[in-house]
Amino acid sequence: MSELNLILFGPPGAGKGTQAARLQEDFRLPYVATGDILRAAVKEGTELGQKAKGFMDAGALVPDELLIDLVVDRIGAEDARDGFILDGFPRTRAQADALAAAFEGLGRRITAVLLFDVPDEELIRRISGRRVSVKTGRVYHVESDPPKHEGRCDVDGSRLVQRDDDKPEVVKQRLDVYHDQTEPLVSYYDERGLLRRIDGTRSPTEVHDHVRAVLATLRLEETL
Repeated sequence: MSELNLILFGPPGAGKGTQAARLQEDFRLPYVATGDILRAAVKEGTELGQKAKGFMDAGALVPDELLIDLVVDRIGAEDARDGFILDGFPRTRAQADALAAAFEGLGRRITAVLLFDVPDEELIRRISGRRVSVKTGRVYHVESDPPKHEGRCDVDGSRLVQRDDDKPEVVKQRLDVYHDQTEPLVSYYDERGLLRRIDGTRSPTEVHDHVRAVLATLRLEETL
C-alpha cells in the first residue's frame, strides 16, 4: 500500500483516540487532529495560525476553507508523506466535499474511513463514568478503571471530579449534535466505497485487531 491515509470517524467516546495511538505505533503515521493543528498554528504564529486566531479571538468559528488549508498544510509535511491519521474532521458534508477536492488537487486519496460503531447508551455510560484528578489530570472510570479509594486519585490522593462535558445530559446533547450534523457522512463515505465499520463495543485490543485485519484486507486488495 503506497500510502495509508485514514480518517477516524464516530461519536464522542467511541474510542477513536485510543485506536489512533495504537495505529501510530503500528505504522509510524502522524496523528492529525484539527484541534491540535489549530492550537499549534496559533502558537507558532504561522500565516494560517494568525488568520485562525483572528476568528477565535472574535469568538467566531474558524471557516471551513481555513480548516481545509490547515489540514492540507499539515498532511503536506515530511512526516505525513507515507500517510496520516485524521481525526475530528470532516464533520459536515460541505467539509467532506472540500477535503475531497483538496486531496484530488494534491494527487492523494483517502485509503479508508474507519467508523467506530457504539450505541448511544454505551457511549453515555463510558463518558459519564469518567472521573478526573483535579491535580494530576489522570482519568479514571467508576466501572472499568476505578481508583483504589473512591473519589481520590491513586497518585496523590487529590479529589476526583466529573467534568461538565462528561455529565449525562451534556453527553446526550453532544450525541444529538453528532447524529444531526456528522452522522450523515456515514452514507457519504459508504457510497464512495471508503467506509469500513468497526465494532467499537469490543475491548480496545479486540477493536485494534479488527482494524489491523481491515487494513490487511485493503493491502491485499490493492495487490490483486
